[in-house]
Amino acid sequence: MKAIILAGGRGKRLKPITDYVPKPLVPIKNVPIIEWQIKYLEKYGIKEVIICTGYKTEMIENHLNMKNIGIKVKFSIEKTPLGTGGAIKKAGKMINEKSFFVINGDIITNIDLNKLAEKKNVIASIELRTKYGILETNEDKILNFREKKEISDTWMNAGIYHLQKEVLKELPDKGDIEKTLFPEYAKKGKLNTMKFKNSKWYSVDSFKDMEECSLEIEKIIK
Repeated sequence: MKAIILAGGRGKRLKPITDYVPKPLVPIKNVPIIEWQIKYLEKYGIKEVIICTGYKTEMIENHLNMKNIGIKVKFSIEKTPLGTGGAIKKAGKMINEKSFFVINGDIITNIDLNKLAEKKNVIASIELRTKYGILETNEDKILNFREKKEISDTWMNAGIYHLQKEVLKELPDKGDIEKTLFPEYAKKGKLNTMKFKNSKWYSVDSFKDMEECSLEIEKIIK
């Protein structure tokens, strides 16, 4: 099976680093995000990765060309931003298989892709996590302080999908899949989720995310 990595964003929240390197090359424990992702995908038997890029594409190509990645890498280059839906549609022209995976270009996780592949047109979901500490209270009295925690039975999009090839023709040429195809499919009962409880998951979107992820990365992707 093939996988699409959505890596075309400019990573504005990681400035000034991303003024000089594209977000996929931002290092976590001295290894670029894109390499961690490829290692993760390879673990689940992915033989070919299509990377959707637009910002500093040549830097990503040159870096991966110098590495012994171990799987086939192709690029789908956007001259202008197409959104996640348009990017998947463009990259999908290189896919002949019945289904494929999609992962956002800033996700570091240990979500089991073999389980995700059991369902058609499915979004991986994880329990929503608060960004802040939690106060335990009794009326106006604070009883205890708790660190950030997962909120039980409230699920969020983990940015990893297993999609059937047929969806490609229904994607917009420009626009986000989360705002176009997914809501339409949800209304029609054609969109599924698979819930991953207690999975490790990071969206590397800030310097704090980088710091937190770097402490766990070697446990997440072995």
